[in-house]
Amino acid sequence: MVYQPTSIQKLVCFFLFASICDTHALANPSGLDKGFNILGSAGKIIPQGRIVQTAKETLKFAWKRMMAELAPQDKSGAYVRPSYNFQGEIGTAEFIDEPGRYHIYVGNPCPWCHRVRLALALRKIKPEQIGVTVLVDDPVKASRGGWIFDKNSKDGRDPLGSNDLRELYDKLSANYKGRCTAPLLIDLKSRKIVSNESADIVRMLNDVDLGCNDPEIMASRTNLLPEDLLTKIEDTNEWVYNLLNNGVYRCGFSTQQSAYDRASKDVRQGLADANEVLRTNDYLCGEVFTEADLRLLPTILRFDGAYAPLFRAGGAHLRIRDYPYLLAWLQRCWDIEGVQESIDLQDASTSYYKQLFPLNPGGLIPTPLTAADIGLQ
Repeated sequence: MVYQPTSIQKLVCFFLFASICDTHALANPSGLDKGFNILGSAGKIIPQGRIVQTAKETLKFAWKRMMAELAPQDKSGAYVRPSYNFQGEIGTAEFIDEPGRYHIYVGNPCPWCHRVRLALALRKIKPEQIGVTVLVDDPVKASRGGWIFDKNSKDGRDPLGSNDLRELYDKLSANYKGRCTAPLLIDLKSRKIVSNESADIVRMLNDVDLGCNDPEIMASRTNLLPEDLLTKIEDTNEWVYNLLNNGVYRCGFSTQQSAYDRASKDVRQGLADANEVLRTNDYLCGEVFTEADLRLLPTILRFDGAYAPLFRAGGAHLRIRDYPYLLAWLQRCWDIEGVQESIDLQDASTSYYKQLFPLNPGGLIPTPLTAADIGLQ
């Protein structure tokens, strides 16, 4: 039987050889950085073809391990989004609907957090009704996950005094072993987690009163779930999530070509379907902005800046301007009161390049897009 070295053995051999070559490179008087000068030494010790193949396999092995840490994979190399364990609901006997009792943690780059920020804005929920902390994404400083608190910022401090989101999870749910994700809705009074699922939090925010009895404010709140559109909203939510919300992440986090191809096809189908629906409607479910639009909006706002170029979602060349009716919808949504204040576009885009190391190991950050760059004024 022919001996086949393992990936770990190849990795060790590669860097040992690189060290040998680097000794020669350091003696180079030209002052040019030639890396380890591995290819310059090819043929003298080992054929170039073997060097290139070993380097490719080694780097791919390391990349796949890092990707699995970042995003769980099935056997086909497809990303599988984790499920969440907290399923409380404001308005029940355990979590009474009252102002000042609850607190929400969100991060600007995260599209799932953006859903919640949009709901807070469109429902005109004030900080004295539900407090909000804006997290900072910094996986280097975080003890687990990527979210930390900024104690020097009024909006970035944790009312319970935690340093990062992992510490907060531990305070509220002893021996918690899952991912420390945001958005996170907690009950300050009972010191319990209510929910960390964006879809559930948005539904709660559409239903709660939180002590508001001002008829003018109540009338001005956007009803995200009109009863006559509920079935249509549910149907739209399903394909928007599968093809676009989760589809872009399935593209970015795929580790095999076939998994990426399936996800990319879904994204292209989702964009085409949304464009077709919006050809004859102002919004996804008719003439009013609903929960379906709220769920799609964070994905579309991040598409040109991160999902297309970094995740290669649908092919790295696609842009929202390629879908004229979808672009017109985006412009309408952008002009709704509270939407523009719900996101820092440049920070949202650059964060993907800064923090998702396996997708951007060199750390180079493209010139960030502005609202005008994606067709918004």
